[in-house]
Amino acid sequence: MAKLISQVYGEALYGVAVESGRLSAFSQELDAVLEIFKENPQYRAILEHPQVDVPEKLEVFDRVFQGRISDEVTGFFHILLEKGRFRELEAILAYFNDRRLAHDKIGVAWVSSALDLSDVQKKKIEDRLLSTTDYVSMQVHYETDPALIGGLKVRIGDRVVDSSILNKINSMKSELMKIQL
Repeated sequence: MAKLISQVYGEALYGVAVESGRLSAFSQELDAVLEIFKENPQYRAILEHPQVDVPEKLEVFDRVFQGRISDEVTGFFHILLEKGRFRELEAILAYFNDRRLAHDKIGVAWVSSALDLSDVQKKKIEDRLLSTTDYVSMQVHYETDPALIGGLKVRIGDRVVDSSILNKINSMKSELMKIQL
């Protein structure tokens, strides 16, 4: 259910941003608001508290953000507060950000390797990913996982390419288990 909520609200926010031609501006405003929430968890706690009524939450929100963010983004937060969906904010904004990245043809990849990669190796991986996808740039997140033994595991969205030695060992094990003596 939470995923559906994030899609509905995230898609609505994305649609307004694209229609108004302010996708980048919306993204910057939303990042700034999230940063304020991270720096002031007590402020966010007030906006999420079930015993604080909605008009009071709206007043508290407006006191901080009125005139500092666009009317559209303010309206978005008002809707979340009025509908009791403020707790899903991160999931909604993650969906919005995914749509923005897709709109800008920016891919997000997660690369796991058994050892730390050099800058040259990272550049080769990024170049290879750009040459095999329709993206114009990539945000690549690297992590080290010694359990892979060697090779790479690359994930872009729901697609995974696993050329790790661990994966090859597991595949061989699975094949050997099928052999009947």
